[in-house]
Amino acid sequence: MSKPAILTVDDDPMVSAAISRDLRRRYGDDYLVVRANSADQALAALTKLALRSQPIALIATDQRMPGMTGIELLERAREHAPSAKYLLLTAYADTEVAIRAINDIGLDYYLLKPWDPPEDQLFPVVDDLLDDWRHANPEHTSDVRVVGNRWSDRAHDIKTFLARNHVPYRWYDVERDAEGRRLTDLAGAADNDLPLVLIPDGETLRSPGTLDLASSLGLRTRAEQPLYDVCIVGGGPAGLAAGVYAASEGLSTVIVEREAPGGQAGLSAAIENYLGFPRGLTGSDLAQRAVAQASRFGAEMVVARSVVGLESRGPVHAVLLEGSGEIEARSLIVATGVSYRSLDVDGLAGFTGRGVYYGATASEASQVQDDEVYVVGAANSAGQAALNLARYAKRVVLLVRGESLESSMSRYLIDKITKAPTIEVRCRTEVVGCRGDGHLEGLTLADRRSGRVEEVLASWLFIFVGAIPRTDWLGDSVVRDDLGFVVTGPDLVAQNRWPLPRPPYALETSMPGVFAAGDVRLDSMKRVASAVGEGAMSIYLVHRYLATI
Repeated sequence: MSKPAILTVDDDPMVSAAISRDLRRRYGDDYLVVRANSADQALAALTKLALRSQPIALIATDQRMPGMTGIELLERAREHAPSAKYLLLTAYADTEVAIRAINDIGLDYYLLKPWDPPEDQLFPVVDDLLDDWRHANPEHTSDVRVVGNRWSDRAHDIKTFLARNHVPYRWYDVERDAEGRRLTDLAGAADNDLPLVLIPDGETLRSPGTLDLASSLGLRTRAEQPLYDVCIVGGGPAGLAAGVYAASEGLSTVIVEREAPGGQAGLSAAIENYLGFPRGLTGSDLAQRAVAQASRFGAEMVVARSVVGLESRGPVHAVLLEGSGEIEARSLIVATGVSYRSLDVDGLAGFTGRGVYYGATASEASQVQDDEVYVVGAANSAGQAALNLARYAKRVVLLVRGESLESSMSRYLIDKITKAPTIEVRCRTEVVGCRGDGHLEGLTLADRRSGRVEEVLASWLFIFVGAIPRTDWLGDSVVRDDLGFVVTGPDLVAQNRWPLPRPPYALETSMPGVFAAGDVRLDSMKRVASAVGEGAMSIYLVHRYLATI
């Protein structure tokens, strides 16, 4: 496998030599660094790389060059390097042009000159861009291979787990790919052994469970300490924010996540209104950055472990893990978030993972190439998914039960959907039936106003409706409302459910020392930014609680 390329472009010979030298020193072991001193040289180099089928990971170009600006070059480079990351090197006077290019040509980042020292200014930016590129292009970077059937629910679960835990992999469909059939034969695998997961320098896993898969990949699946200052259950935005703030303030911290970091927000194809990211970012990217940040401060991240119970043992709280094991901590933060509600359609549950999906990761989006796709939902998550799926699908139909999107979706998403030529919005429409043999093949749609019923061919249905809190494991010891959302703070006093003479802290549950943050909490805002804020706030309250015991 040839090295991916990094192309640098600057008409100043000294600057060109300097950036090439810096990048080669840092990334030369894994990437081919190609240097060009003009836009024309850069286009010629891109042509040569394309003819050699050499992947291009990053183009870093100066903006002000004779004959062609950096932005004009990047526009033309899209033909040869459609998946490359674009970095513009610019002077302060060009920042407005660079900001416009974020929307106009999909510029990924702009960096002001000079970037000395590169360890502080240049390398962190390039590290992030290359990480993003590697995760988006696993065929160029991954040695993990998954072999299975396109409509296998277990294969879907494995691919989702790998994608959400940022493990690049290559997928082989045994029905479509000769290499997939070859690997199956080499492994001597029967149909009930699929999917196979082939791990470098490891055994071939046959239809592995999530915990076995995580362990084989070297992911952390158990806590290392006997007692923590704080245990955070749930690795979504609230839990990750709590982990960052707790660990950075010196608390021994463990985060337990049943699937992968990011929570429901981690499935988002684009979060465009999160402060500080003018181009937006994916939920997966946000989660990856937060995990790296929490880990840098010393927080432990335990994945693929479900929490099934909670016990209070005097000043210590214990969370009980599925199968066996427990984690003890002096304080606990419940940040388990919410799940999408199952669509109540007869027979639909049998197609889950076989054409019917709750949420949509990049692995599903890339498989709908040239197909028609149906999306159910009217909130931001549904709109973001529709836009992402439209990059691959022939047509995306967004099914909305209400009269319009205006009351439930952000304006910027509505505008984008309206302008998208391959997205159709059908209001007052719901799914009332389904059919298929082994996987989804058709849907029955009903107009809620006229009652008219329509049969459509459909192999893909993505569902983004409702919010079901993940709180069954709390039992009766923590007060929840009728829907399962956790009651906290003053609401406990109003319901006469608080057990101590002192008033509860704002995010504290009916079990002193146990706090709730994010979407799982009653009357929370259900936005990424507010979940992050509550996660940070919960650590302030944990400090106050720990001072009392």
